[in-house]
Amino acid sequence: MLDDIRSMDDVRKYTKLPIIPNEQWTVVRSYSEFVNIINKLGLPKFVSLDHDLGLSHYGHGLNGDDIPYDSYTEKTGYDCVKTLVEYCIHNKLKFPDYQVHSMNPVGKMNIISLIENFKKYYFTNIQNL
Repeated sequence: MLDDIRSMDDVRKYTKLPIIPNEQWTVVRSYSEFVNIINKLGLPKFVSLDHDLGLSHYGHGLNGDDIPYDSYTEKTGYDCVKTLVEYCIHNKLKFPDYQVHSMNPVGKMNIISLIENFKKYYFTNIQNL
């Protein structure tokens, strides 16, 4: 689970999203932790993703406004997903099952759009490499 502050119990309680039960979760709090875990353990079977991973991220995208990614010094969950997509491409792997539990509606849609566009690309191009 990628989230800067919430626990898995918080995600279950407040988002009401279905989470795979009885699975062991590794909780990571930042982009660097996320990348280190992927490099150490490989591609997970399932990821639960947050968008805002630092104080500078909070408040952007909440009212449908654009997210100023270029101005952030800390990377977001969107950056984590970009890295995970690159990992999948490099290793010719399908993207894992996922959910996005972010409370940031624009950030959430950015993450979902990136993943779904990659999955469409994967099924039409990568399998033929």
